[in-house]
Amino acid sequence: MSAAQSPRSPRSRWRHTLLLLLRLAVMGVGLGVLTATGLRLLAPRLAGGSLPGLGQLAEATGQQGLAPGRFQPRQELTQLSQRWQQLAAAQKDLEASGFLLVLDDGRFAQLNPEQPMPAASSIKTQILVVALEDLDAGKLSWNDPLTLTQELVGGGAGWMATRPIGTRFPFFEAATEMIRISDNSATNLVIQKLGGQTAVNTRFQAMDLPATQLNNWLPDLDGTNTSSARDLARSIALVDTGETLSPRARDHFREIMASSRTDTMIPQGLLRGLGKNAEEPDPELLSLGVSALNKTGDIGTAYADAALIQLPTGQRAVAAFMVTGPFNDPRSAELIRAMAAAVSQTLVGQP
Repeated sequence: MSAAQSPRSPRSRWRHTLLLLLRLAVMGVGLGVLTATGLRLLAPRLAGGSLPGLGQLAEATGQQGLAPGRFQPRQELTQLSQRWQQLAAAQKDLEASGFLLVLDDGRFAQLNPEQPMPAASSIKTQILVVALEDLDAGKLSWNDPLTLTQELVGGGAGWMATRPIGTRFPFFEAATEMIRISDNSATNLVIQKLGGQTAVNTRFQAMDLPATQLNNWLPDLDGTNTSSARDLARSIALVDTGETLSPRARDHFREIMASSRTDTMIPQGLLRGLGKNAEEPDPELLSLGVSALNKTGDIGTAYADAALIQLPTGQRAVAAFMVTGPFNDPRSAELIRAMAAAVSQTLVGQP
């Protein structure tokens, strides 16, 4: 064997190994720098969805999608909007509004969506969003004590009004009961904790809810607290699209909304549109791949319901309906059910 072919000495092999490891380390650092630089340069294009191929891929899969955190109507479902108009026109002495947006692709329907109307208890969903924003920001804690005063005692729905003045409730209980059984005293406790009606109204404006206004403590039987179908739907969409609330606070929002006991308007209507009827619609809807997290409002002369709707396709939509009319007229809630039925027929299909 020649000298050129002779095996390396142990010291030579050790030096060779060290040199190889050094080269690999240098290459790793270089690749890391290049990758970080490239990602930094591409970040604005990624956020805007402008990289070549993203649009083509979305088009090919039929999932155009919205940029995260956007409430962006794109293509009107004109037949559904016209159907709502027909349903409302058939009830001459009722005033109705409605709004639907499929969050994944921007399809929407509308009927006087920005018209301010009495919000009744549907405004409690928007109050919940503001409260959970403060929880996120550390302005309040999950178990902060809220003290019942005479001013905050609200009649109608709920049990907290029956407790002695001075009773203290943890924030999470008041926030939950506000939605679960629409407790009016719990709602007033939360409003007070958030700084009062004026402070909450300022937050509504910051959330781009121009028709939403608190003018009275709950239950507000005179209907002075207002919102619109568009505002109700937007407040839910802000949470689900990630524009507001951390993941944990979003979990709280969904859990609290899921506890709502009243499912006689949007959920019942969605089920009817799918050719079924049940006294408790939620389990039946789940068997069809549909769910609705909703919060209603009812002060006799005004009815409202707003919901986050999960579709069998995995898409999500927000819908809200508001109706005013004669006191305790059953046609008001029935009109909301009919408009919701048209939604499930359009988005899920005829039975």
